[in-house]
Amino acid sequence: MATEETVEAPKRIKPHHLVIGLGAAIALFTATSGVIPLITEWHDDSPVQRHVFDNIPSGLKLAFYVVMPVVILYGAYMFAQRVKNWERGAPDDRRTTPQNAARRFGDFRSGVYMQTLLRDPAAGIMHSLIYFSFLILLAVTTILEINHQVPEGWKFLHGDVYRAYAFVGDAAGLMLFIGVSWAIVRRYVIRPYRIRIKTKSDHAIGLATLFVLSVSGFGAEAWRIAVDGRPDFEKWSFVGYPISGLIDGTSTIHGVHQIWWVVHVLAFITFLVILPVTMMRHVFTSPLNMYLKDKDRPKGAMRAMPNLMETELESFGASTVEEFTWKQLLDTDACTMCGRCTSVCPAHATGKPLDPREIVLKTGEVMAASGSPAVSPPISTVPEITIGSNSVFERITSEEVWSCTTCKACDEICPVNIEILDKILDMRRYLSLMESDFPTELGSAYRGMENSGNPWGMSQSDRAAWTSKVEDIEIVDGTEPFDHEYLYWVGCAGSFDDKNQKVTQAMAKLMQRAEVDFAILGPSENCTGDPARRSGNEYIFQMLAMQNIETLDGMGVKKIITQCPHCFNTLMNEYPQLGGRYEVVHHSQFLEWLIDQGKLDLSEARLEERVVYHDSCYLGRHNDVYMSPRNVIGSLGGIEVVEASANGTKGMCCGAGGARMFMEETIGTKVNDARSEQLVETGASRVATACPFCYIMIDDGVKGLGKDEEVRVADIAMHILEAVEQGEADRIASVTVED
Repeated sequence: MATEETVEAPKRIKPHHLVIGLGAAIALFTATSGVIPLITEWHDDSPVQRHVFDNIPSGLKLAFYVVMPVVILYGAYMFAQRVKNWERGAPDDRRTTPQNAARRFGDFRSGVYMQTLLRDPAAGIMHSLIYFSFLILLAVTTILEINHQVPEGWKFLHGDVYRAYAFVGDAAGLMLFIGVSWAIVRRYVIRPYRIRIKTKSDHAIGLATLFVLSVSGFGAEAWRIAVDGRPDFEKWSFVGYPISGLIDGTSTIHGVHQIWWVVHVLAFITFLVILPVTMMRHVFTSPLNMYLKDKDRPKGAMRAMPNLMETELESFGASTVEEFTWKQLLDTDACTMCGRCTSVCPAHATGKPLDPREIVLKTGEVMAASGSPAVSPPISTVPEITIGSNSVFERITSEEVWSCTTCKACDEICPVNIEILDKILDMRRYLSLMESDFPTELGSAYRGMENSGNPWGMSQSDRAAWTSKVEDIEIVDGTEPFDHEYLYWVGCAGSFDDKNQKVTQAMAKLMQRAEVDFAILGPSENCTGDPARRSGNEYIFQMLAMQNIETLDGMGVKKIITQCPHCFNTLMNEYPQLGGRYEVVHHSQFLEWLIDQGKLDLSEARLEERVVYHDSCYLGRHNDVYMSPRNVIGSLGGIEVVEASANGTKGMCCGAGGARMFMEETIGTKVNDARSEQLVETGASRVATACPFCYIMIDDGVKGLGKDEEVRVADIAMHILEAVEQGEADRIASVTVED
């Protein structure tokens, strides 16, 4: 009887192996660099130069070249343990390809050049002083060591080159001192809220180490110059040289110089030791995270899931460390704890339990504690916090997850490109599909979408009821070929909500004026499934999406106009995951095009009013459409367009995204009330929206403030149509008077 031989699969080199290999190579180079000069004895006889290890005893030099490689190996090993934790995550395609290489390096440059941090000038300049000066000082040290190793004829660090070298080194050291001092004052004296609430011992250790490193560097330099008799060429060391003039020229200066040198080396060793085990690791992980920003899906799309009707998966969404992707786990070690995400979160600002930064840190805590071996958490925690399993719900509550409006403000402002929203949405998937742990109100929305094709549970036969007030709207049967240029996707709110029916009617009339060839599906149109997907119910999303795709593909639809940013985002960015690919345009973009092409005549349209535009999150941050709505409303004569304090990429959510439209808001201030107050404070007489949810929420918020008599809220299409019709009425009236 034949026996089967077990063939072991070849072991694959993993990322943590590469980290250890790189560390070993650097450690070997460091050790070798201490041995080679002893053998070669190559010296530079130039009178203008710096002698390496001048006044440093042989015993200290030997200790340096023994200890440094050991510390480097330790750092590499400890960092590799963190990388092993990332490897626990699920696959995520972040490969560099010819198609995304340019974007990847662009993202990396924008992060390394501090472009993201400089959105906050004070913090950006402070970090730039520390980061760039540290890189320069590292280069200065490396150049000194290279010059130390090369043959006599190749040595270059003398004469004017040395003078420039000394000047650059002192400039970088001064920058580091200023940057670190600024950081200490900012964290422990000025103490902004987002920094104050998360200040830990990690920050004190890191800042103290960098401060000692900068001060001891100048101390060692000044005493070295004093030991050498303060030669004139050292004047280019414009910080160390003046200090050396204050040093008493006694025999003790040799010993003091050695003390400064030891302190400086110990500070650098301390930096290497704390680097992999404290938040200082973001020096490496943050640039890596920036480089990996580009995804295999559009910005506004959620992570794709397999067909739930056919998959053999037993768990959906993310509850354990292993169910997050490796990139989501890397995020937790790339976080700088700056709190910018917290500062812009509408849920946090209005007293809800959600803090985006905590979502990242708590996920990292569970990852660190449940690893094998366990590693230090992203930032030090109180001893009372214990973690007994690899489930993130040991630290994160469902209330935090459901408070999110999915506005993406946290992702947008993060200076190191951490993807916070993806984590929240994957956790929602688990809570909704696996635990049925979702707000009670969502149950009604789920039943409505599943049974009636819309979250309000309205009859599909009423989807085209709004056409009774607009003549000549063609309603097509979803089973027949589509022979129009555009399909006008009205959406659930535009079909059933009384306020938004007026938006639909206004948009239809504007397209008729522009002689656009369009039709609607009416009863054959279902909800796109956005509320289901954003609340974690992938099953209902896929059911609705597949029905819609079957209808659209069967008819041969190519071009779609939407007035709802949620429909826009879902149809354009997420339906391709299920095979539905269409040319989708939002009504703000379409109106802008009609106006630019002269198809929609606004020559007589005027609004002598002050207007503020409220940014839709799913139009703006999810899809980078900011100017089209502004350009449309700004096309009217006589209008004054103003901006709210929070606008554009920093605009505040209306509170309805992420299916929050269908949930009660019972904790803290209502998000729409807070946003409406910002809009009213501009002194505008009109608020323009470009999203049906925003229209409902902001209109309710303005009424809640008692300002509805002074401020009119309406969609951009309604403002445009009103101005056009008023302009025509004024012209007719003036002609009548003349006659």
